[in-house]
Order: sequence, then structure tokens, then C-alpha cells
Amino acid sequence: MLVKEYRICMPLTTEEYRVGQLYTISKHSHQESEKGEGVEVVKNEPHEDPVHGPGQFTEKRVHLSSKLPSWARAVTPRIFYITEKAWNYYPYTITADSHSLQCSFLPKFSIYIETKYEDNCGDSENIFHSDKILGDHEVSFLDIAFDEIPERYYRSLEDPRFFSSAKTGRGPLREGWRQHTKPIMCSYKLVSVKFEVWGLQTRVEQFVHKVIRDILLIGHRQAFAWVDEWCGMTMEEVRRYEQETQEATNELIGLVAPAISVSEVGEATATHSAPASAPSTPLSDEAPEFLAPPKTRPRKKSAPETLTLPALRERAGAE
Repeated sequence: MLVKEYRICMPLTTEEYRVGQLYTISKHSHQESEKGEGVEVVKNEPHEDPVHGPGQFTEKRVHLSSKLPSWARAVTPRIFYITEKAWNYYPYTITADSHSLQCSFLPKFSIYIETKYEDNCGDSENIFHSDKILGDHEVSFLDIAFDEIPERYYRSLEDPRFFSSAKTGRGPLREGWRQHTKPIMCSYKLVSVKFEVWGLQTRVEQFVHKVIRDILLIGHRQAFAWVDEWCGMTMEEVRRYEQETQEATNELIGLVAPAISVSEVGEATATHSAPASAPSTPLSDEAPEFLAPPKTRPRKKSAPETLTLPALRERAGAE
């Protein structure tokens, strides 16, 4: 098992990010969904924990077959999805339980993620106080402005080095922004990846961590770049948006499912979100070194930068 801790700072408060995270995940999931692909929301319901209190439980199936690079499609079944379970007690969340986040056909592969959000620049040490970790683990600071992401996922409108928020006046982000930006918050993510296949374990676990790193950067960049879209929304409004986009996405990917029920559990109800394991998982088209790559194929053009949700817009206008 390979364990790493990622720290991602944002020019937001934790309370602001509570709304921004829900909005971003919902919009991003819908953007990346296609017929038969995308994020199927299986459950989204209140959950009470004896330690963390009231929260929200979500279960999603992330359908990935056509999103995989060519080298992965060659060794995976046509129907491929990842089951993601999340318990959210904002500002603390858990993605996957003791059985971990699992693939539909690969039981020896799992991911476990713990997340904590704090209003600081990432300087809290040993924030998880975890007894599951033996020895030291690597800590990586991810810079949403200056760390590179895969070229095919780059959009200039979502680049924090150039984006300036009309509503908040924040941005663009300059070199050293974490040291002087106010407000500032940090997402602390403790990620454990396990692949129990002899001869491939180390290389696969390292490769998956690289994928997770890219996912985290892309998701946090979008949350900031879309701030003018969600800034000022109440929790009730963003939850209604989440419910509507979930239902629209389930319909888009060709699934017949009951309406998603999103409920409150008192004032302390946690956000019903999930770490970024969206169908846009930025897996490289190039095979990792331990697999022989097939002949190169031209990459498909990126999806449009903006998404139009006619049904949601009409419904919002009617209100």
C-alpha cells in the first residue's frame, strides 16, 4: 500500500468551499457524461455517525469504459465502473469504507481517502493523527496556479494565473500567492492506494497516485475558476442544483433511476460531495512503462469548455 498526503490551498474560506465543492462536482460530472458513460448517483441520503455526528452518505458508480486510454481498454471489460462511497461530515470527509473504493472487476485494487479542510495555508502538521500509517508518509503541496496538468485538460479560462473573479475580486494568482493571499484555506487529503498483485503493485500504485494528483489539481482549479457562478448561493440552492444535475446526468447516461433525494440533517448537515473521481479521470493515453504500449492513436479533441443545461436554466428562470 502506498500512502501520500496532498495539501491543496485555495483563495477561499472553508465555508465558501463547502458550497463551491458541491457546485463544481455536480457541474463537472454532468459536463463529462455521455450516453452510457458518466457518474450514476445510486444513493444520496442523511447519515448519522456516533463520532462525527450528522452527515451525508453518497454512493456513486463512475462509468469509465470509453474514458480509459487505449492500453487500459485492452485489458478491461467493456462494462467498467468504479464504485465510490463517501461519508461527508464537512469539514471532514471519508471516501470509501474499510472495503475501499473498488473497481467492478478488479477486487485487489482499492483506494481510501480521508479529507480535512482548514482555514490556513497548509501548515497544520499531523492533521489526521492516523494510527493506520506505519512510519512517515510523503507530503505533497499542490499549487493550483503553477503545477502542470495534462495538456488536454488545460483551459485558459480556468487558469488561476489569468482568472480574475468579478464578484470577489480575487485573482489572478501570482508566484508565492499562498504566502500573502487572504482568505486562504487548505484541503488536506490522505490517500491510500493498494494493488495486491505481485510484480505490479509498486508501479501500479505509483501510477494511480499520479492520476489522483491530476484529478485534485483539475477539480480545485475549476472550483476557483467557477467562483462567480456559485458565489452567493445558499446551501439550499446548491443542494437543489446538485439534485437537478444528478437527475439530468443519470438520464443522460441512459440510466433509469428513481429521483435523487437530498435531505437536511439539522444545521450541521455535511456536504454531500465526493472527492474528484469523475469520469474525466485524466488517465494518460500513454501506457505506463510496465505495459507495452499499442500503436499511437490521435487524441480526440477536448470537450467544450462550457456546458448548457437547458432544463435547469428554464427551471431556474421560472422560479
